[in-house]
Amino acid sequence: MLLPNLHKTLNTALDPADAAALGPDGARRIAEFLAWRDPSAETPLLALPALAADLGIASLDVKDEGKRLGLGSFKALGGAFAVMLLALEEATRQLGRPVSYADLHAPDVAAIARAMVFACATDGNHGRSVAWGAQLVGARAVIFVHREVSQNRIDAIARYGAEMRVVDGTYDESVDEATRVATQEGWTPVSDTSWPGYERIPLMVMQGYTAMIAEAMAQRDAPPTHVFVQAGVGGVAAAVAGHLALVMGDKRPVFVVVEPEHAACILVAAQTGSPTRIPHEQATVMAMLECCEASPVAWRVLSRVADAFMTVPDEAAIAVMNRLAKPAGTDPAIVAGESGGAGLAGLIAVAGNPDWRAAIDLGPNSRALVFNTEGATDPARYRELVG
Repeated sequence: MLLPNLHKTLNTALDPADAAALGPDGARRIAEFLAWRDPSAETPLLALPALAADLGIASLDVKDEGKRLGLGSFKALGGAFAVMLLALEEATRQLGRPVSYADLHAPDVAAIARAMVFACATDGNHGRSVAWGAQLVGARAVIFVHREVSQNRIDAIARYGAEMRVVDGTYDESVDEATRVATQEGWTPVSDTSWPGYERIPLMVMQGYTAMIAEAMAQRDAPPTHVFVQAGVGGVAAAVAGHLALVMGDKRPVFVVVEPEHAACILVAAQTGSPTRIPHEQATVMAMLECCEASPVAWRVLSRVADAFMTVPDEAAIAVMNRLAKPAGTDPAIVAGESGGAGLAGLIAVAGNPDWRAAIDLGPNSRALVFNTEGATDPARYRELVG
């Protein structure tokens, strides 16, 4: 299913707070964090000429976030960045003077950070990033996971010193529980989804994701004409689409949001005009995208700058994992987790449908950009699906 964005014409100008976080200034701030953490943190942009030829387009580039900061996914950019900003802000507030990354290990700053507790709900990758960020500043992290999160992913988060709590429910119910407990205990919730009255921190998380597209644009010889990005609650898709709209203006590429067909909360928001919690009826292999309600902040951006919304079945995601692992011609091999290749699965589906190609003007001169948003973050599951 490919649904044109019927709401985009209502208001294409981004909210000022969204523009400040997702534009060039916001991207520079995450670049400063990455330079402090690891000057070589930039991930590769890989050309796939053989697959591009198969799809009937001029070029196809994959930004491989499976290489990001040793955490295996783009989520390393969001949660950890937000934790870092919040720790610096709290130290600045208590000490009455500006505090920078260089001050984090000073005794007075470190004492303030140690007293902080960060909490979040996760399918796996966001919690890993929040736990890592808390470890970097010496704070405590309490991470809530739902019953379908694999033990491998739970263990990967716990390695960063986080306290793990399992919620007997869905991802969205684990978000509710993490918020309830954090409010009760006076902890700082670092969610990658938003709700009324809670937007600033999710926007920080989204700001972190702009590093992916800022790097990709600098790595390319020519700008893309089409960008396909997968969505769970919509944060990463909104960050990429918002940044492109702010940087490129009227020359921005066609932007398509791709979701699992069994967890299409963004598509439902596009159909109804606002985020609505959908029933959790069937699990999807794309576990990192299994979300039942769009983030209002993400939807606020996507409703204005996304061009189309679509879904892909589980078998398409698995096929992409295998195609990337065992490429044709001179294309490089790429390790993509279950959710990592969903955007590419969307591109392949559109390329194979003449009506959809025409709808978004995908043709022989098109230059496509997609993101491998995770590597094999659950190695056992990867082996099961790819070998």
